[in-house]
Amino acid sequence: MKVILDIKENSRIPFFMELIKSLDYIRVVKEVKDEKKSQMMADLAEAFHDVKLHEQGKKKLKSAKELLNEI
Repeated sequence: MKVILDIKENSRIPFFMELIKSLDYIRVVKEVKDEKKSQMMADLAEAFHDVKLHEQGKKKLKSAKELLNEI
């Protein structure tokens, strides 16, 4: 299972990372320190979640035509 976290308080990041790395059942795959990249990854994860909800019939998404009409 993969999890994306957004740690709001920068002062707590070193402690949190040390804690996570001390757990032998968790592997840190990648740390993203660039704010723009991390926001893009969070947005992408949210989009995948929305698609999954749409496939389950729990969320209605706009069609490509509706998106183009907004532009």
